[in-house]
Amino acid sequence: MDSGSSKLSLRELGEIGEIRACEFLSRKGLRILDRNWRIKSGEIDIVAEQDSVIVFVEVKTRRSSAFGHPLEAISIEKAARLQRLALAWLATHQRLGIEYRIDAIGMILGRSGELIIDHREAIL
Repeated sequence: MDSGSSKLSLRELGEIGEIRACEFLSRKGLRILDRNWRIKSGEIDIVAEQDSVIVFVEVKTRRSSAFGHPLEAISIEKAARLQRLALAWLATHQRLGIEYRIDAIGMILGRSGELIIDHREAIL
């Protein structure tokens, strides 16, 4: 796949962002448990584990910050949905009652392939 972000569809851009986010999290010592976990009410981009804490990660990837920082796309409604989805994942995987957090990763993938990553832990 071409690394020039201007040639990518939004779906391709999002997929590359999630792949790069998994690589970034793995380098930080997190173990990826799940990607694109989906139920009727929504999707969790990445589920990882760090020191027995389950980490749910929302990834927002943009080509530039011309229309604002990627993380500005996480509205209060989206944050509430992420909370519900996290609890649903924990229930589905028999992990209710264990410690978890919700993180967000904002990425800007520039035209020539340069990548800026902003990882924010425990956004809720």
